[in-house]
Amino acid sequence: MTFEGNGGGRNEGVPPQREIPHYHGDEVRVLFFTSAVVILIAQSTGANLPLSVTGSVLSAVLLVIAAGITNPAEYGIHWVNALVAIAGTILFGTNAIENYRAGISIFDRSFIYIEALALLSLVSLYFTTRTIRGIRQRADLF
Repeated sequence: MTFEGNGGGRNEGVPPQREIPHYHGDEVRVLFFTSAVVILIAQSTGANLPLSVTGSVLSAVLLVIAAGITNPAEYGIHWVNALVAIAGTILFGTNAIENYRAGISIFDRSFIYIEALALLSLVSLYFTTRTIRGIRQRADLF
């Protein structure tokens, strides 16, 4: 099966990719999934995360669900993504700063995981905000 305009049979069965201006949901999806994996690895290796074991698993599930339902046609999910990214940035960012100020080594495994999660959340928030901004600027939503 081929689609018209896909280069004469190459990429059989794959619809042509459309570029959506200012849409960064794909990046957010990868960042959320990566964060979920980091949370589970950190918790299972004994890192001291600011979450209980149940909280870690529920957070990973929430991140994967948010990543899975993120799409350019659904405007509301980007606001949910923003709230998830804000929560992660606040939770892990404040914990990383508190640990650093308490004198915990920057080479401590727990600190590295927490700092990585804070940075993943912050970058996710940036891309989600850019997506929301881009969607709001599109003429068809006004």
